Amino acid sequence: MTLTSYYALVPAAGSGSRMGDAAAKPKQYLPLCGRPLIHHALATLCAVPRIARVFVVLSPDDGDWDGHDWSALAPKLSPLFCGGGTRAESVRNGLRAIAGQVREQDWMLVHDAARPCLAPWHVDALIDAVGNDEAGGLLAMPVADTLKRADGEGRIAATVARDQLWQAQTPQMFRHKALRRALETHAGVTDEAGAMELQGFRPRLVAADPTNLKVTYPLDLQLAGWILQHRGETI
Repeated sequence: MTLTSYYALVPAAGSGSRMGDAAAKPKQYLPLCGRPLIHHALATLCAVPRIARVFVVLSPDDGDWDGHDWSALAPKLSPLFCGGGTRAESVRNGLRAIAGQVREQDWMLVHDAARPCLAPWHVDALIDAVGNDEAGGLLAMPVADTLKRADGEGRIAATVARDQLWQAQTPQMFRHKALRRALETHAGVTDEAGAMELQGFRPRLVAADPTNLKVTYPLDLQLAGWILQHRGETI
């Protein structure tokens, strides 16, 4: 049996428009605990022994990357200046760019640049749960809150049953060939699992926790800082 390897791919070509005035620069470069926001997730991924290499997909005209010190992560970290206009396009371009460096059956763990509080145990749990599942999988959380569907006037149209509903997180982990094919076929998806679903796969949901939050609004940056500081992380 041929052994497969694990690689991480982090799309980071966006601007983070929902951060409003807080984002004088692209969100992934906002300061967080003394480092650019993206540094924290990249450092975690590089520190996981089973991950062979971490690829970060940047905009072709990224003017911020070279202004930061990535030397501590250099043995595993590879920037790719081939990002696109959407997350799906950036991931697809990244998969194309590394096709000569990975095998078709190798696993790709795609992680949001804006999830800085990823911890090694999150990654290990995903790999352990999905490593033998050809459908792949993703970190996610069962929805705990009552959900409301709004009408066009900002009023409640319906209450949505939360049973069996999960909130998707990242990393999302799929075979290189299968994921690339899915994204080549379904360019309009908002995450990798959505593309795989449209290909007929049923990815596995792996329970995570609220600390793996996504920084979307200014307050999220403060929450992320609190989580990192109370873990004792300073990088």
